[in-house]
Amino acid sequence: MKTKKTTPTPFSISEVRSSFKGPVIAPGDVEYDQARTVFYGGVDRHPAVIIRAANAEEVSRVIALAREHDLELAVRSGGHSNAAHSVTDGGIVLDLSFMKNLQIDHESKTAWAESGLTAGEFTTATVAHELVVGFGDTASVGLGGITLGGGVGYLVRKHGLTLDSLLAAEVVTADGQILNVDEKNHSDLFWAIRGGGGNFGVVTKFKFQLHKLDKVYGGMLFLPATADVIASFIAAAESASEELSAIANVMPAPPMPFLAPEHHGKLIIMAMMVYSGDVADGEKAFAPFRALGTPLADMLRPMSYTEMYPPEQGGDYHPVAAGRTMFIDHVDLSTAETILEHLKASTAMMSVTQLRVLGGAMARIPEDATAFAHRKSKIMVNLAGLYGNPDEKSTHETWVNRFAKAIEQSDKGAYVNFLADVDEAQVRAAYPQTTWERLRKIKAQYDPTNLFHMNQNIKP
Repeated sequence: MKTKKTTPTPFSISEVRSSFKGPVIAPGDVEYDQARTVFYGGVDRHPAVIIRAANAEEVSRVIALAREHDLELAVRSGGHSNAAHSVTDGGIVLDLSFMKNLQIDHESKTAWAESGLTAGEFTTATVAHELVVGFGDTASVGLGGITLGGGVGYLVRKHGLTLDSLLAAEVVTADGQILNVDEKNHSDLFWAIRGGGGNFGVVTKFKFQLHKLDKVYGGMLFLPATADVIASFIAAAESASEELSAIANVMPAPPMPFLAPEHHGKLIIMAMMVYSGDVADGEKAFAPFRALGTPLADMLRPMSYTEMYPPEQGGDYHPVAAGRTMFIDHVDLSTAETILEHLKASTAMMSVTQLRVLGGAMARIPEDATAFAHRKSKIMVNLAGLYGNPDEKSTHETWVNRFAKAIEQSDKGAYVNFLADVDEAQVRAAYPQTTWERLRKIKAQYDPTNLFHMNQNIKP
């Protein structure tokens, strides 16, 4: 039986403005176009209103407004959703970016952080106290999205996923309740938000376990991209100690000033690497990687952990890409050759294969401990072809789909945070069957009408 579609009832912008402390932005306002813009390009949605909530109580009122007027609700933390779930056409955008309170408890090494903070803002504040949480590799990503979906970054082998450092959360549910959840209170909901994304409510605060860290040995290492070097790089990353995490990008060399002009446009490995053990041991830890070939540029050195989050390109940078995310079991010579062949065949402005070696602390947590269940996956792969002309979309989508098929192995999973605008089958790949069924039951309990569907959706 089909649900009867209702027509949203109108509401008064002036009345909404009088109800909230923070900015309420509507079509025609000077800041409207900037406020509706998300990180990725090719998105031109026009919400009816954008509300920058000041606290959990205001978040609850935004949810009530969406329910009352039958309007689609999009929740925005950092605006980095690959599927542009951070903005809606004709509905309400609940923008959390004004919620940036951070309380650090040095004695317990914990922090309560509001979800409008970015990974870079949080890290800068905590490193000042020689404490960190492992996020991803981008400073401007919001805490909300990365934490609820997983969080795979520079400390994944040492401290696990971002969500593995989550101790508790404040969640506003579809009926407007403000719940404090942890292992003892609403434990089912706490389990679900650790990997299930924004399906179950709006998380307004996170309580993180902090880890002792200040200085690291890390940075970028540029190597020639031959099949042997790619396969050997991954083997070295797999055999390295858990203090070492690496993200290897196989791609055409950009015209960076520290790369000799003869390398520009040629396939290279641009590796972003962190050794979080004793800084004095860094040279030894990275020796196997430096020995793979003559580095095109070697920027590995002792540094503050915050330096792994350099300033990003300005607000006008909004990439459009055909992309796929997947897990694979190994990168041998054959796989490396296939990667090079497909990158050479791409007609995109920039094509990239990103390889993240997993394992370590992430793999030691039981698969049913959180809704993120791909604990035993070996290597995360992200394939992307960046382009500018919208008419080329089908060309690059075909390329990336063939590429993914060519390197597919036994692990059929997917990382929910990197999924783009996909069908249910691809969303299901992010969750094993038992996890999926448990998530659906929890969804039915906390969001039976699927109000929170602007996400990689788990239907009740």
